[in-house]
Amino acid sequence: MSKKIAKVLKMELPGGEAKPGPKLASAGINMAKFCTDFNAKTADRRGEIVPVIITAYEDKSCDFEIKTSPVAPLLLKAAGIQKGSPNSKTTIVGHITRAQLKEIAQYKLPDLNANDIEAAMKIVEGSARNMGIVVDD
Repeated sequence: MSKKIAKVLKMELPGGEAKPGPKLASAGINMAKFCTDFNAKTADRRGEIVPVIITAYEDKSCDFEIKTSPVAPLLLKAAGIQKGSPNSKTTIVGHITRAQLKEIAQYKLPDLNANDIEAAMKIVEGSARNMGIVVDD
């Protein structure tokens, strides 16, 4: 017999540094066990924001699925800037190369709604454009 799902949460937690708190408490799970398991699986991604989907069951157990990091921080890191443009149509804040764009798109491909690398690159390039980052050929 399958477990009965109590709640499904989507959260963004720091890689390797998750701590018990009110967000996790609302899921009704064993926070210490989740934090230990999550930190062990994301120890190599310390300093990154790691999206996670937590499925909490009525018996206080849980499963979680780790996703790839959001595009925005990856683009900021590649461009070497702190934040995006307040007005992307008039203000350019950084540049990245097509190779950097392809690298980010390959990393994000499993979580994007794209069938191939070219479609993923267009999605990431659109995000870059909205942040005021220009992709150089």
